[in-house]
Amino acid sequence: MENLNTDTITKEKSKADDARPGHQGSDSPLDFYKMFNGEVDLEKGVTPQEVLRAWLAFKELTLGEWNAFVSGAEKIDTSVVPPLIFKSWQRSREYGINPRGALNNEILAGRALEELFQNNRLLIDISQPFLDRLYKSMTTSSFTVSLSDKNGYILKVMQDEKYVDLHRQFNWRPGALWTEECCGTNTIGTLLKQKKPLQIIGAQHYKQIFHFLATSSAPIIDPEGEVIGGISIISLLFGAHPHTLGMAIAAVHAIENELRLRKALDRLQSAFSETDIAYSLQKAIIASIPEALIAVNTAGKITAVNARAQKLFGLENSAVAGEPLEAVFPEEANRRFWNLINRRDPLTDREVRLYSSRGSGDFTLTCSSIYSSGGTAAGRILLFSEIQRIKSLVNKFAGAKANLKFSDIHGRNEQLRRIIDEAHVISKSASNVLLLGESGTGKDILAQAIHNASPRRDGPYVAINCAAIPRDLMASELFGYAEGAFTGSRRGGSQGKFEMADGGTIFLDEIAEIPLDIQAVLLRVIEDKCVLRIGSNQIRTVDVRIVCATNKNLIEEVNRGSFRRDLYYRLNVFNIHLPPLRERKDDIPLLAEAFVKKCACALGKTIAGVDDKVLEFFVHYSWPGNVRELQNVVERMVNYAASDRLTFDLVPREIAGIDRSKSTSFDLVAPDETEKNLIGRMLALKFSKVQIARKLNISRATLFRKLKKHGLAGKPSGD
Repeated sequence: MENLNTDTITKEKSKADDARPGHQGSDSPLDFYKMFNGEVDLEKGVTPQEVLRAWLAFKELTLGEWNAFVSGAEKIDTSVVPPLIFKSWQRSREYGINPRGALNNEILAGRALEELFQNNRLLIDISQPFLDRLYKSMTTSSFTVSLSDKNGYILKVMQDEKYVDLHRQFNWRPGALWTEECCGTNTIGTLLKQKKPLQIIGAQHYKQIFHFLATSSAPIIDPEGEVIGGISIISLLFGAHPHTLGMAIAAVHAIENELRLRKALDRLQSAFSETDIAYSLQKAIIASIPEALIAVNTAGKITAVNARAQKLFGLENSAVAGEPLEAVFPEEANRRFWNLINRRDPLTDREVRLYSSRGSGDFTLTCSSIYSSGGTAAGRILLFSEIQRIKSLVNKFAGAKANLKFSDIHGRNEQLRRIIDEAHVISKSASNVLLLGESGTGKDILAQAIHNASPRRDGPYVAINCAAIPRDLMASELFGYAEGAFTGSRRGGSQGKFEMADGGTIFLDEIAEIPLDIQAVLLRVIEDKCVLRIGSNQIRTVDVRIVCATNKNLIEEVNRGSFRRDLYYRLNVFNIHLPPLRERKDDIPLLAEAFVKKCACALGKTIAGVDDKVLEFFVHYSWPGNVRELQNVVERMVNYAASDRLTFDLVPREIAGIDRSKSTSFDLVAPDETEKNLIGRMLALKFSKVQIARKLNISRATLFRKLKKHGLAGKPSGD
């Protein structure tokens, strides 16, 4: 190839000018794009002058279109400027970039630069060997190889030392941002917009200061199809060659292959790790399930058994894996169980009695199918919950527990202290207890205290007011019912209060209100220690201590024939009679003070004390409602209190107006007459029947019976 001197370049430039669109020159220059894309074989009949003329024609034509565009032209010759470059110019103009101005892009430093490298550590580590090989393959030192990230920041620059200062002058260094938004059309920013390999040569750059460069770049795409960076090869304008773009693409493909390989290895390692974790998790889950678990395959062979099942069914020393389920639950002794699971239907909490090498036991059975990832049946999982454990959970969450202890009973009265000492002794026994006394004397509190001081304190405490249960529901409430026992019965049946109290204490308040036919069943439960649910033929053993209470004279009820004599003697093993409040007047100030503190704390008030006149009235008042009435009166006074003391004007008018001179004779009135007077006073004060029943701690049904008994049924009052 002959020497290209200045005269030659000038001549060729003149010929290139003649080749501008619209010029009627006789000679047509070699098409630069055909030459650059390999459509013209430079080794066959192409002279250096033709090559130079093609370069100069391209350079001048592109520059002419650039000048026109930056001067405000809306359209250009797309046969000179490729459409993707033209679109990039349009975006650059929209960004407000000065095409002839200086460069002013962001450059990270310090901690921000360290974070940039850290966030792209994997990309840098994988790309580095390929960047080294790419740079070493360059034929001259004028080429620069760069790596950028998905946001347009330069990560690595491979360059000859003599170009370092030049590149720094144009901010081409790690940490520099090269998006279209800040630098216009350029090898990094436009690559991120196009997301495919491209070359930008000379005046195709939007900013004039880069018109002396030629760049080739290709995007790096991760296995998920996202652009995570790019490789750029930069040279001086006449150093551009189609091979540089191919080299960039080849390097990118190598990096992408390494990324895929690394991702595949990571996934494989993750799969192994997840499999190991899943196996460990499966073992931990099975071990942590409180129910007994047995898994079987489609042939009915056991595939897994947890520790709870081993303990419950006596399998600790047996290698049951691979054994048939019949080896654990013989079919002859467990017909109901086999009838349930042979249906192949899902089961949830079905009650069943099981017979195994450990004996018999009552359980709820839940059975569900196991499916493979393909959706085919692979076996079944059987979960067995002990009925006793379910009862404990039900009692725990239903609040079946006693909250009060002997320390919660306030009083210094000598008679009361003897009763408490006696109750302490009684609590150590498992025998039944009968609590007697007027309404409001604290029978329910003493029952809780006895339970909490007994060996059964950790068992359930179930309290039931017999007067509050309708007669036709009494049996099902106390003893439970089987599935289908009556219309509207719950699926699977329901346990009664005696089953709920198994292992603990049941408190039967107002025991005298139980109908005679139910008394007979209750007697059998006490004697046999077992219950039979309504509609069932399965006997269930229960271990329950009975504490019952009544404000009636049970001997009189027995003599009248409304209470069974044999049941009375079974319940009356221990007998405690709680004195009315009028018989322990020395405790009234102490109780009043305790109730004041409790109510004031609940209401967020500060009550410093109670006037002597109030306490004197309290001591002399007969308190037909006993301790419960005193507590209600104090609570009402604290609610109305406007100062830090309870004064006499706060005492309710319905009791303050009573002639205390007659209180002595009032105390001698028979209990039935006292009850009649009390109900009559409340009716006169327009108390509703709901309020009266609540104050007397009885049900509305019991109240109506008392109204009829005392001849007060016709007295007006609200509902």
